[in-house]
Amino acid sequence: MIELVFAPDDVARVRFAFSPLWEMVRSLRVLGDPSGHALHLPWVHAVRPRLHGLDLGLLHVLVKPWGYIPDFLTPPPVTPLPDLRAELDVVRATPPEVVAGELRWTERGDSAGPERLALADDPERALADIADALERYWAAAVEPFWPRVRDLLEGDVLRRTRALAARGAEGVFADLHEAVAWRAGRLFIDRRWHHHGELAGSGLLLVPSVFVWPSVSVMLPPYQAMLSYPPTGVATLWESGGRGAGSRVPDALAALVGRRRAELLIALAAPASTTELAARMDVTAGAVSQHLGVLRACGLVSGHRMGRSVLYVRTPEGDALTANSAQRSEARASRRRDVTEPPDS
Repeated sequence: MIELVFAPDDVARVRFAFSPLWEMVRSLRVLGDPSGHALHLPWVHAVRPRLHGLDLGLLHVLVKPWGYIPDFLTPPPVTPLPDLRAELDVVRATPPEVVAGELRWTERGDSAGPERLALADDPERALADIADALERYWAAAVEPFWPRVRDLLEGDVLRRTRALAARGAEGVFADLHEAVAWRAGRLFIDRRWHHHGELAGSGLLLVPSVFVWPSVSVMLPPYQAMLSYPPTGVATLWESGGRGAGSRVPDALAALVGRRRAELLIALAAPASTTELAARMDVTAGAVSQHLGVLRACGLVSGHRMGRSVLYVRTPEGDALTANSAQRSEARASRRRDVTEPPDS
């Protein structure tokens, strides 16, 4: 169990960022053991043909399906919307003694392995080879899917930033992950190793990550304290159009705002961009924009700029309308079942 003690200054310094580098490194773990990350099987099937001819041996030595990942591969993001090239520059600037030490580090008595130990003998060359291999892997495996991933991450940051402003730390951590609990100024994270410590005014960096699902990941000093967690809506990430979203739309909501706009309201349980909504619903981005304009004029959704994208999210009025319609539809369905089901004989 990890226990982080928050001083008042630490609560004020809870902040969010996401990292292309983190996503790339964690995706290697998914490739190494797809069975442990079944949610991402559509991505695994799509990406494997792209990897033909690409030597991933070095990266798989560093990122195994389980266990310790050298921390220099995942430096804490220094800006809310980092650029991969800048992050790789940080990796390349890692001091050789840090690279060697982390390559030799063992977890729970396990051996670092001969491959890692060989890399640790020449850390400068190893670091250059690793950074180049990461850059090639990014271009083949992650970059083609990055706009979709980025939209989901930006949406989660938007949602939790609003929760932090409205309800403080408790609002952020209440539904972050089943392994995370907030109690009386202390954050408890259920992990296989033990740590108890104060943040000492450095705060906590929260990093949503698609490929960390279904778990969480923690980084502690001497790095910036950081918690990486799956974003809200990750289960919908690889959905494509033609999934019949309309069949899950309450009839009353569809009658009130129209079925397509009702589908959009349902889809905006997690913030999303026009492009992502169009892909998921198999309609044009122009059509989505028109429907969003109507919903926005009615006060049911709002738009927020995040980097280069505008993310749409339900307003409290949109949440209430969607929830009430779903409850009423379920109540009507329950009454119909009570009428049509024969009594017990």
